[in-house]
Amino acid sequence: MESSSPKQAVTTLLHAMRDDRHAVQDELFEIVYDELSRIAQGQLRRERRGHTLSTTALVHEAYLKLVDQTDVDWQDRAHFYAISARAMRQVLVEYARKRNAQKRGGGQQPITLEERLLSAGDRAETLLGLDDALDLLARRDARQAKVVEYRFFGGLTMDEIGALLGVSARTIRRDWAKAKAWLTVHLRGPG
Repeated sequence: MESSSPKQAVTTLLHAMRDDRHAVQDELFEIVYDELSRIAQGQLRRERRGHTLSTTALVHEAYLKLVDQTDVDWQDRAHFYAISARAMRQVLVEYARKRNAQKRGGGQQPITLEERLLSAGDRAETLLGLDDALDLLARRDARQAKVVEYRFFGGLTMDEIGALLGVSARTIRRDWAKAKAWLTVHLRGPG
């Protein structure tokens, strides 16, 4: 892999995983670790202070979910990072569900998509509400839900998302605006 760029190496290793994932998963992890850490840091920055899940733990748990999948036809590195963002979201949602199950009481508060709110208060409830809302949005408009997931959870740029989904960055910007508006209304709850 030394003769190819890291971007090409990721794609090459992902394609090699089709034949023998165990043979390449350690080499792939070494190459993608820094980018996965960047994505995880972005997601954990939105978590409450004192969160017990570390960047390293989030990366490792998400990576284990990724390499354990046998039904994914890896297209390229952008596809890998998009699926990585989804895996991290799933890990954080599972963590939030466990945390909420341990708490007394309940009663969800209406929430918005605004990042300032996502960085404050009880992130577990906010994350669970956002996860439920994204599932509803996916049934309404799958591409808009993917745009939110890739942008908000994965930190991908509009251009990267456009390339991944096969549409223009302008279309992605429109989808992002529409999805944020829909989620804001939905997360606000009955009012």
